[in-house]
Amino acid sequence: MVAMSARPNQESAAPQAETTSPHRAGFACFVGRPNAGKSTLTNALVGQKVAITSNRPQTTRHTVRGIVHREDAQLILVDTPGLHKPRTLLGERLNDVVRTTWAEVDVIGFCLPADQKLGPGDKYIVKELAGIKKTPKIAIITKTDLVESKALAEQLLAVSALADELGFEWAEIIPVSAVKDQQVSLLADLIAPLLPQSPPLYPEGDLTDEPEMVMVAELIREAALEGVRDELPHSIAVVVEEMLPRTDRPADKPLLDIHANVYIERPSQKGIIIGPKGKRLKEVGTKSRKHIEALLGTPVFLDLHVKVAKDWQRDPKQLRKLGF
Repeated sequence: MVAMSARPNQESAAPQAETTSPHRAGFACFVGRPNAGKSTLTNALVGQKVAITSNRPQTTRHTVRGIVHREDAQLILVDTPGLHKPRTLLGERLNDVVRTTWAEVDVIGFCLPADQKLGPGDKYIVKELAGIKKTPKIAIITKTDLVESKALAEQLLAVSALADELGFEWAEIIPVSAVKDQQVSLLADLIAPLLPQSPPLYPEGDLTDEPEMVMVAELIREAALEGVRDELPHSIAVVVEEMLPRTDRPADKPLLDIHANVYIERPSQKGIIIGPKGKRLKEVGTKSRKHIEALLGTPVFLDLHVKVAKDWQRDPKQLRKLGF
């Protein structure tokens, strides 16, 4: 089934006794190639930034749970790294995270950008999804604002045909634009009935279960990703060493001191991150601090340092130290 518009409200035609459907709650996972729009879609559904976004592939490294609260359901959205052919130990661990997540969720959403043809990477992922028999799978055509209706129709047909070829059926096929907020709420409408009957799993108002220090580190890394060379994003990791309230501040003027290290793999990369006379690192601090203050709801003093962790993506000891 291809979902193109909101379903009509049929409550008025239904008997009064049937209007109170049971509450549902569960986990939905977005999968797809790197840079397929999974993080942007997660943020759009939650209504707030809980996953970092970038126009560079492979920016998500932690599974971020975004929580969508509805009267009839609670959707816990698990945003995974893009499944890809790993070239490092980090890449292998990220793929392990994806497959472990698939085994634990109630619904899987396969994200395919509208502006990119189905490629070998997509077919590889869908083939793996075909082997997961019991979990409902939704095909989500993302970034629909970037294409004309003819190209979108061709993409919808292609993803449908691929499932036929592999011997399974999508529970739904839906085109969305997270940037333009088109059909995002309809996607939530389609996911909700596929979740198990359950009371809410998280308190009202919670938007994610990521620890604040992890969220802060991700916001710093997002700012550091902007404007650097193509090969550098994969080499950047951020660790927040401490977050402490400034003790000498009056109660009505709090300040949170955050000390964080930005790690790169080679000494030659240090100058790229710091920039001439420290200008780039200062920009990273200014940009990330605004998002951190919005997230935590308090003024922040952000202290950033750049350190070298030689070839950390390939070193098990370094990976553990950096939280992978």
